Amino acid sequence: MEVDIIKIGNSQGIRLPVAILKQCGIDSKVELEIKGNCIIIKPIKTPRQGWAEAFKIMHKEGDDSLLIPEEMDNEILEDWDESKH
Repeated sequence: MEVDIIKIGNSQGIRLPVAILKQCGIDSKVELEIKGNCIIIKPIKTPRQGWAEAFKIMHKEGDDSLLIPEEMDNEILEDWDESKH
């Protein structure tokens, strides 16, 4: 796709169609990267993006049980502590 470079205040820029922004998952901010003579524009992903939905699915499928008990037997902790020495 060929686009024109336009003047924006004291800067220059390009206009991107909304359909392209949506397709790329770009909302209000982007990460800009320069590689050689190319400009790469990437959507900014927030940490843990999608985790809430994944946890809902795990819970629904019963795949959210604890792998390690919340409270451990003191004997297990003592054995573990002794093995460190």
